[in-house]
Amino acid sequence: MAESLPKKKARARSIIRILERAHPDAKIALEFGNPLELLVATILAAQCTDERVNQVTRTLFKKYSSAGDLAKADQAALEREVHSTGFYKAKARAVIGMAKELVATHGGQVPTTLEELTALPGVGRKTANVVLGNAYGQPAIAVDTHVFRVSQRLGLAKSDDPEKVHDQLCQVIPRPKWTFWSHLLTTHGRRVCMARTPACPSCPVRAQCPWPGKRAFA
Repeated sequence: MAESLPKKKARARSIIRILERAHPDAKIALEFGNPLELLVATILAAQCTDERVNQVTRTLFKKYSSAGDLAKADQAALEREVHSTGFYKAKARAVIGMAKELVATHGGQVPTTLEELTALPGVGRKTANVVLGNAYGQPAIAVDTHVFRVSQRLGLAKSDDPEKVHDQLCQVIPRPKWTFWSHLLTTHGRRVCMARTPACPSCPVRAQCPWPGKRAFA
């Protein structure tokens, strides 16, 4: 029998409490000093590790400290500077296009609404929610690969579409916990609920997890 929404909400709250104890250090891994830096770092983080992005941005942000700097960046030069993050041509193009739009439309400032952020070149809902949740303190669920996978294993969402997973999670996760939920599941996905070899026997939310693929033994 399908789980009712009230029961799913209650189970989600229980999962959050347990994961908060299991991962008290859960937080965003990208390093940033302002909304623009986080926006750029999140664009670069697509299909790349946060650690690699941090290595690149430590130097990058010293050279480009404003949207105006990025808007005037030489495409070929920026490609070289972000090369190690992968998909460097598309990322450099997206960063420059985004920066030009910030300068032209927002006075070089990163906007504070989902609609304005997703109107920027190269900025989708996930990227926008990372910025809203972590730079501006607005409740926002960012569905990265870990949130997408772990939420579905936990039976709190079900879809092949990250947008639908996002909307389903918004129905069951308490709004004040939206941003932290993203951090919790990303951390849990990296440390315990890995894609190929999840550590199910030692998982702190094993009892709350209905995933039929749970591993019974180590």
